[in-house]
Amino acid sequence: MKLKHSTYPALLGIFAAAVVIGGPLTATAAVPEFKAEALSPTMHTDRMIVKYKDSAPAGKAAAKHAAVGKDREAILTRAGQQFGLTMKLSHGIATGAHVMKLNKRMSVAEVQALARELMDRDPNVEYAEPDRIMQKLFTPNDTRYNEQWHYFESTGGLRANLAWDKATGLGVNVAVIDTGYRPHADLSGRIVGGYDFISDTFVSNDGNGRDSDASDPGDKIVVGECGGGQPTQNQNSSWHGTHVAGTIAAATNNGAGVAGVAYNAKVVPVRVLGKCGGYTSDIADAIIWSSGGTVSGVPANANVAKVINMSLGGGGACDTTTQNAINGARSRGTVVIVAAGNENQNASNSNPANCAGVVTVAATNRSGGRAFYSNYGTVVDVAAPGGDTSVAANGILSTLNAGTGAPGADSYAFYQGTSMATPHVAGVAALMLSKNSALTPDEIESKLKSTARAFPATCTSCGTGIVDANAAVDSAIGGGGGGTTLAESESNNTTGTADPVATSGTTVNANMGSTTDTDYFVVQLPAGKTLTSVLTPGAGKDYDLYVYNSAGTLIGQSENGTGSVDTVSVTNTGTGTLARYVRVTYYSGGTGSTNGTYTLKLTW
Repeated sequence: MKLKHSTYPALLGIFAAAVVIGGPLTATAAVPEFKAEALSPTMHTDRMIVKYKDSAPAGKAAAKHAAVGKDREAILTRAGQQFGLTMKLSHGIATGAHVMKLNKRMSVAEVQALARELMDRDPNVEYAEPDRIMQKLFTPNDTRYNEQWHYFESTGGLRANLAWDKATGLGVNVAVIDTGYRPHADLSGRIVGGYDFISDTFVSNDGNGRDSDASDPGDKIVVGECGGGQPTQNQNSSWHGTHVAGTIAAATNNGAGVAGVAYNAKVVPVRVLGKCGGYTSDIADAIIWSSGGTVSGVPANANVAKVINMSLGGGGACDTTTQNAINGARSRGTVVIVAAGNENQNASNSNPANCAGVVTVAATNRSGGRAFYSNYGTVVDVAAPGGDTSVAANGILSTLNAGTGAPGADSYAFYQGTSMATPHVAGVAALMLSKNSALTPDEIESKLKSTARAFPATCTSCGTGIVDANAAVDSAIGGGGGGTTLAESESNNTTGTADPVATSGTTVNANMGSTTDTDYFVVQLPAGKTLTSVLTPGAGKDYDLYVYNSAGTLIGQSENGTGSVDTVSVTNTGTGTLARYVRVTYYSGGTGSTNGTYTLKLTW
């Protein structure tokens, strides 16, 4: 009788490892063989954890916890000799495992290889793994960062704080097509180039038409100034573009003010909105120019943007002019991210939210549910923190100007709206591109959607979930620039170190490194979607395929014989995006980078 892997428990349970970092409490789910890659361990260690099958947690079998025994010491010695080192017992830990001290520091990959060698030599080893060194996550020292809940809070936040150890937006330009910008201490060094595309002198409010000065002179209006009796009350200058720019790239860890999502990115300010708004024709030219296209009479953009943020909109269908401009930007490799609108209506009635090829962003409140004002509907792709008006501090804190009409001093303010949600997503796109510049607009959209996390509160028709900066960056690191193939990255032997797969139709090229190897891949599966996993081993190999839910429960498996293809399909019947872990295990046949190869195709 053939005893297949499913006879053994695939996961030994899930637990949360929490680390307090400057106030916020973050948690990483992992299996008992703790592999918290999200906590950014250093890449070397001089210790290994070994758990024997007959060891028990302290307090239950203290005698077995005290020493490993002479026979095991001999096996440890021989395993270490393969790598030119010695190991000795350091101490036991509460789980019943032993900590072994190595006589030199080694890379984590080398200690993983040593662990595999030890498990091959001693069948009594339940598991062995590197004793990784964890580091505190980067926490900005900006004086008002603790008020920026929208970055770090576990319920409604972006999880930007978890991504900053991996990406900062360095080398990426983000065009903010908006009201222009005000020079601000917290934007120092973050503004590059820019242009004023407002052709109407009344709208521009700066005494002239188009020019290279994208600074914002203010957009204050009085009752009836915009025609048709609008507005019905006086409105101070909004400094809207400055607020948006701060969310994307405010100077961070400078001991003052606020932090930005992609704080090492550059903002290209492109002015299209002034008194009473802005014209579609000006906005279209701005889209084309920002992405590197040619606009008659305007100098070429020396700072081409790979990301465009448009926190603006109006009613009606997508204009042909706007759609053509967006198409052109996408053809040049620029992703266009737009606000869903603030009318509490179906976003299919809002332009450019309803244009094709854009990433449309709804707004969530501090509880992670739909903000009362946010538009919604099938054209919405994802959501992000936009705040609400019940309490000022529940809004989005960013850079501003204190002037009520003309410019005044630097300031900060809480704003609310899908205009505030959109730059969160633009910032995440910049983080992704800073790690993988080959990503296409479609790949960025797909990864943002597939890695978004489930809504913790009601957000019907708000897209696939709340954008997860950390997961999106991991996905960008995992692959792109073609979107059809992905190389396995070791170690991915647990759910905590699973390789993320963000693009449907991806083929993973991987291998079984040893007879004890196991490979995990994670897909963020949108609601209603079916994930189909197809494992194709080489001739003479028998590898098996399993799929688990986020709680570690086996929900699908295929254990066909030697040389056979294994296929598993699972459907997300929930209302939000859910993690699905795909596992490949060894049963028989070749191993290693040459003889142990297989492909895994994931489609949803």
